[in-house]
Amino acid sequence: MSTAEHVALAGELAALTERRITDPLEILLGSGEQTGPVRERLRIEAEVWAAQLLGADERLAVHTAARLIAALFPADGPFDPPDEWWRTAFGRAVARRAGHPGRQAVPFATAGAMLGITRQGVHDLVKRGKLDRHPDGGVTTDSIRRRLDQPQERHAARHDRH
Repeated sequence: MSTAEHVALAGELAALTERRITDPLEILLGSGEQTGPVRERLRIEAEVWAAQLLGADERLAVHTAARLIAALFPADGPFDPPDEWWRTAFGRAVARRAGHPGRQAVPFATAGAMLGITRQGVHDLVKRGKLDRHPDGGVTTDSIRRRLDQPQERHAARHDRH
C-alpha cells in the first residue's frame, strides 16, 4: 500500500460517509451540533477502513469492503455499481480485494473499468490467456482479482488515472 493510495481512499471514504450518512442525519435532526461528533468519528474511521482495505489481511479487507458497501450503498437488490464507480479509489480497492461482490463474472466493459483499461484491452488479455472467459459470457471476477494482484497492474492502473 502506498501513502498516496491510502490518502486517496481515506479521503474518498470520508466524503462518502459524509454525503451518505452524516448529511442526511443533519437534515433529519436539524442541527450540525448533534452530528458533529459523528462526522469527526467517521473521518477517523475512514482512515482505519482505508488501512484495512489496503492492508495485508485479505479476510479483513473483504469484510471491511462488504460492511462499507452495505452501509454506503443500501439497496433491495444486489450491489451493481456503474462502470465509472470502479475507477474510484474505493472501487479499485474493492476490485482488488473482493472482486465484484456477488458476481462470478462481469461484462468486458465492466472488467475494463475494474482493471483501468479499455474493453478492447480486456479482449486482448482474454485472447492471450491473461484473463479467463466465463462459460456464460464475460470475464471471471477471480481472474480480474488475480490480474490486479500483479504488481505491474497496480502500477499501470495508478498511471492510467493521470
